Amino acid sequence: MAQQPTSGGFRWQHVAQNLNYLFPGLAGFYESVSDLWYPMIRVAIGAILFMHGWGKLNAGAGRIATAFGNNYGLPMPTLFAYSAMFLETVGAICIIIGLSTRFFAAAIAIELLIAMFAAHWVKGFSVSQGGYEYVLFLGIIIFAIALRGGGPYSVDRVIGKEL
Repeated sequence: MAQQPTSGGFRWQHVAQNLNYLFPGLAGFYESVSDLWYPMIRVAIGAILFMHGWGKLNAGAGRIATAFGNNYGLPMPTLFAYSAMFLETVGAICIIIGLSTRFFAAAIAIELLIAMFAAHWVKGFSVSQGGYEYVLFLGIIIFAIALRGGGPYSVDRVIGKEL
């Protein structure tokens, strides 16, 4: 019999198996959709990132590079601009479909970390003031995706290969 993962000696699977639902008739439904939370998060974060990348594509690499160099003082702003545009479009699509998920999620997490410190940190926490709150939130989610990989509903799983 396989050893169940524990957290400080507490068996979470035991809790999940012995839940008393308020509406017991929904137990079958809950069980049938319990694996869908992860692809939903992957698709949502990928779509959000893609919209950011699409905006950068529409603005053009030159304009983005100028902003990165002049506004944020990033070295090699053209490289950063093309990298951001690639990661936030192609990388976002790969996150959505679960292809090379760990690679793209890790790369985007690094991009968001750079953005947090280069552009948002000096403005404080609040997103309403241009602060790092939203970038930190996205970064934590994408980092968690990098740790977990594509999951059960992903191209990575279909091809049987992950980083």
